Amino acid sequence: MKKTTETYDVIIIGGGAAGLSAAQALGRARRSVLVVDAGEPRNAPAHAMHNYLSRDGANPLEFLAAGRAELAIYPVDIVADNVVDSSRSEEGFLLSLAGNTQVRGRRLILAGGLKDKLPVIEGLAEYWGNDVLHCPYCHGWEVRDRHIGIFDDDFSVHKALMFAQWSPQITFFKSPGRELAAAELEQLEARGVRIIEEDITALLGAGGSLRAVRTAQGNEHALGALVISPRVETDLAAVAGLGIVALEHPTGMGQYVEVDAMGQSKVPGLWVAGSLADPRQQVVMAAASGLGVGAAVNADLIREETEAAVVALRLRKATV
Repeated sequence: MKKTTETYDVIIIGGGAAGLSAAQALGRARRSVLVVDAGEPRNAPAHAMHNYLSRDGANPLEFLAAGRAELAIYPVDIVADNVVDSSRSEEGFLLSLAGNTQVRGRRLILAGGLKDKLPVIEGLAEYWGNDVLHCPYCHGWEVRDRHIGIFDDDFSVHKALMFAQWSPQITFFKSPGRELAAAELEQLEARGVRIIEEDITALLGAGGSLRAVRTAQGNEHALGALVISPRVETDLAAVAGLGIVALEHPTGMGQYVEVDAMGQSKVPGLWVAGSLADPRQQVVMAAASGLGVGAAVNADLIREETEAAVVALRLRKATV
């Protein structure tokens, strides 16, 4: 990238499944596209991704590398950088990058900036995305029939009932001070979920495999997997000046950016694709979201260009 201002039809912040899919749709529509990617995909800790037909079990980083390679034949530039500041004018968006570069885009797509905030537990980060997981549809098959522990949080009862579908050995580590409703206790008992009133303080294992948890009460419990519900948080500092804000998701799982059915935010010219618009999305859903948003942005550009062409046509006819 030159250290001068370059102009693109569309700039995409984030080079994950959503961002690359949007770039592909727009590149195939002969739009000039810039993808700015910090190189920190949310699913990088996972060894494999799942529920993506024909790509089940693919390594997330290899999947993204294949996506970038596919974009090489289209008018799409990809730069490894961070956006540090942004502004908006009638002509579009001006972004300042950490690499001392400024770029302009007629439209802007946010397709990154969501992060998982993990509970503070010794050793947890080492196993996150593999033996420590949050979604049965993402990794439940891989831990089937293991002894699965459920960490106590806002979604723990729900998760315990879900994971009972994947294993007959479910232990819910309930905080001693927490009270469960009679109906919840009945449901857990009916599904064969064991309840231990102890707080998990550390994870123990070897060779990248979880073998047990240690509790505040000084006990160790053998486990083959642990389920947590991390809070998802956004980092919109670099684009805050555009008027984009994060809201609390209706599910209570964290933050997101509100958009309409086409992925357009309340900021004119700015769209949002992927899990930033819906943190419940898996990779295949994020890719589909990126495709839809890319097509919507192209349609908006066609509308603008057609309106300008009509005005120009009328002026030409008026001067004849």
